[in-house]
Amino acid sequence: MSAAATIPSTRELGERAQRMIDALAAISADPDRLTRLYLTPEHRRAADLVGEWMTAAGLATRLDAAGTMRGALPPGRSGKSANKALLIGSHIDTVIDAGRYDGNLGVVAGILAVEVLKARGIQLPFGLEILAFGDEEGVRFPVTLTSSAVAAGTFDPATLDAADEAGTTLGEALKAFGTDPARLSGEAYDRPGVLGYLEVHIEQGPVLEASNEPLGVVSAIASQSRHRVRIRGEAGHAGTVPMAMRHDALTAAAEIILEIEATARKGKKHSLVATVGHVEVMPGASNVIPADVRFSVDVRAADDAARKAAVETISNFARKIDRRRHVVVGFETVMEKPVARCAPRLQKAIGAAVSAVQGKPARSLMSGAGHDGQSMVQLTDFGMIFVRCRAGISHNPLESVTIDDMGAAVEALVGTIVELARQESGPS
Repeated sequence: MSAAATIPSTRELGERAQRMIDALAAISADPDRLTRLYLTPEHRRAADLVGEWMTAAGLATRLDAAGTMRGALPPGRSGKSANKALLIGSHIDTVIDAGRYDGNLGVVAGILAVEVLKARGIQLPFGLEILAFGDEEGVRFPVTLTSSAVAAGTFDPATLDAADEAGTTLGEALKAFGTDPARLSGEAYDRPGVLGYLEVHIEQGPVLEASNEPLGVVSAIASQSRHRVRIRGEAGHAGTVPMAMRHDALTAAAEIILEIEATARKGKKHSLVATVGHVEVMPGASNVIPADVRFSVDVRAADDAARKAAVETISNFARKIDRRRHVVVGFETVMEKPVARCAPRLQKAIGAAVSAVQGKPARSLMSGAGHDGQSMVQLTDFGMIFVRCRAGISHNPLESVTIDDMGAAVEALVGTIVELARQESGPS
C-alpha cells in the first residue's frame, strides 16, 4: 500500500481501513478462528506487515526489543516542540477466537492519519510515532501490557521468568522472536521528549450505539485487578463417600463464584464488575469428587477503593468457605492497575475533533476494558477516541464496525493531531 496521491474521502479512509484490518485478520494460528498471541510466529508476521505499511506511509520503521513495531515521522517544521513526539498506538495481539477490530483498528487508524496529513500538506511542529504493541490482551503469559510497559519505562525485569502453558518463559519467547531482552530497559521513551499518547479503539460496549453516535471521548480507564484462586480438597469415590464427609473443591468454588457475582451486583454505583473466565477442575472424572479447582477472577471498577473493597469481600468469603467446607483456599493477586485518567487537554482536543466530524457534541465515557494507556499514563498524558461497535460486542468473532465509522475515526484522529499542532505552534 502506498501513500495516497490525492486526498481520500472519509468513506475511502474507512474502506482502506477495512482492507488493512482484513489483511491482519488473515494472520492467525488457527485457520478457522482469529487467534494471534504475543511473540508467536503469527504476531511476527502481523508486525512485519504493519511495518511494511508504515514504511509505505513514509515512516522510519523498526521492531523494538519488546516486539513493538514503531514507525517515526520527523517534525515538518522547526519550533519549540521539534525535539518532541506525539505517540499514537494500539495493539495487534488478540484473544483466542477474537474479533478483528479490537486493537488493530487503532494501529491502522494511526498509519492512515499519517497519510492524510501528508496528502493535505500539513506540516507538524513535532514528530509522530505510530506504535503497534503486542501484549495488551495478556493471554499467552500471566502478565499483560508488556510491550507498552517497556515503552513507558515501567517494565519489571522479574516478569521475564513468567512462563506460558508450555513452560516457555517470556525471556525465552523474546529471544525466539528475534529480540534481545537485555535491550528492554533502553527502549523506554524519555519523558521530556513525549507530548502525549493517543489511541483509537472500539468502545467494546453499547453506549455509543444506543446514542446513535459514531465516536466518543474516553475520560478514564477503569481500575482493574486479576487474581488466581486455588481450592484443594480431597478426591474420593462419587458413589461411596457420604455428602457430609466430602471435601469437594468444586462445590466450594461454586459458592465463591456466586459470591463474586453477588459482590459485583452490589457495586453498581462504582460500575463494579467481576468475572470468572477460566476454571480448571481436577482430576476431571465424572465419578471422582473434585480434589483441586483453579479459577481466575477479574475485578474492575470506576474507583480504586471500590475495587479493592470488593476484592477484600471476596477473599474474606473464600476464607470462610475454607473453614466451613474443610478445604484449603489460596487467593493470589497477579495484576493490579489503578484508574488511568485521560488528560483534560487531550480530552478537550479529541472532543472538538469528534464534534466536528460527527456534527454533534462528543459524549464522554469511561472504558471498562483495559488498554495500553494504563501503561502509557505513567510516561505521559494520554487520550482515547472510542468508536461505535455493533451491539457493543467484542472479544468475539461477531465484533463489527462500519466502514463509515472507521473513516470518521481517522478524521477525528487527524483533527486531534492538528489541534495539538496548533497549540504547540503558539508563542514560546
